[in-house]
Amino acid sequence: MGHREDLLEGAKRCLLEKGFVRTTARDIVKESGTNLASIGYHYGSKDALLAEAYLALVGDQADAFDGEGAGPIVAAPGSIERFQEAWANIISTMRGPGSMWRLSIEIVAMGDQLPAVRDHLASQQRDAARALVALFSGMKEDGLSDEVLDTQGKFYVTLMTGLIAQWQFDPQNAPEADELTEGLRQVIEAAQRG
Repeated sequence: MGHREDLLEGAKRCLLEKGFVRTTARDIVKESGTNLASIGYHYGSKDALLAEAYLALVGDQADAFDGEGAGPIVAAPGSIERFQEAWANIISTMRGPGSMWRLSIEIVAMGDQLPAVRDHLASQQRDAARALVALFSGMKEDGLSDEVLDTQGKFYVTLMTGLIAQWQFDPQNAPEADELTEGLRQVIEAAQRG
């Protein structure tokens, strides 16, 4: 591994241990075995490195979304059963005190103190929407229209953000996949009656 990769791995470990606000450039250097100049050379700034490290952590979780979490997703794309299976896998990544999703809450709460990190992560929202729509619908990510991303994509990102907040704030009462699925069924039935 080179300095760039060492920095990224060190930053990931620092984020999980200390979060965004408490992680210093010196922490990253110590954890990665590199030097301060490497951060600027490879990433431009500590905040840019931390944003990339966070995105890498999210990417590490993506495998659990489509089969390595609560179980493999076998239901038909777009079905309510797939909705439940996918959310069960996503929720499985939120359990436990060491969940990396607490970093998302930190960005929401402390975003004004970390504007470069917030702005970098906000620019990635479309990619998150793309990945979630593909997971639930079975469509290919590169074939999704702007309309789909602006509707279904934003719907799934909003659900994901809300789940992250609930699982971090009150894990004993946070929704499970079966509760979300039943809620969706009831909303669909009410809409069909109306």
